[in-house]
Amino acid sequence: MATRLLLLSDTHVPARARELPPQVWEAVDAADVIVHAGDWVDLATFEVLAARAPRLVGVYGNNDGTDLRERMPEVARFELDGIRFAVVHETGTAAGREARADERFTETDVLVFGHSHIPWDAVSPAGMRLLNPGSPTDRRRQPASTFITAVADAGALRDVELVEVRKVTPAPRFPRA
Repeated sequence: MATRLLLLSDTHVPARARELPPQVWEAVDAADVIVHAGDWVDLATFEVLAARAPRLVGVYGNNDGTDLRERMPEVARFELDGIRFAVVHETGTAAGREARADERFTETDVLVFGHSHIPWDAVSPAGMRLLNPGSPTDRRRQPASTFITAVADAGALRDVELVEVRKVTPAPRFPRA
């Protein structure tokens, strides 16, 4: 049976956005498992997402305070449909990332990470897939804010898609008569 995944990181609510974009909530409602690679910033966002998600796997990031660090680990590992996942916030610089991941995350098929806000999809020398969903709220130097959707099915990760967050245009205000 296929499992729909939503990969998030670096939501930075309320520091970079007041709330998660509607498009993220649509993806939450469509997912079976939500993975968050840290830098939540706000405990309330974690709690709302945890209450709404069928299953939530999360780690804390460098911008997360004690309240979040007490609720989740620095590294999370889980297996889903025969795929071994690891989740961490930081992996260091881009140069040499795949080789470092092979050394640190043995027996891992997919590593989900964040921190840079830069989407990343690569395969390590040992065959591990490394995915960074970027940020749905703080695009920094990227052309768009992003997250990733994917499907875990019979030991394979498929339909991996980097999703650009649509900009929400406020409704026009008309002058009062």
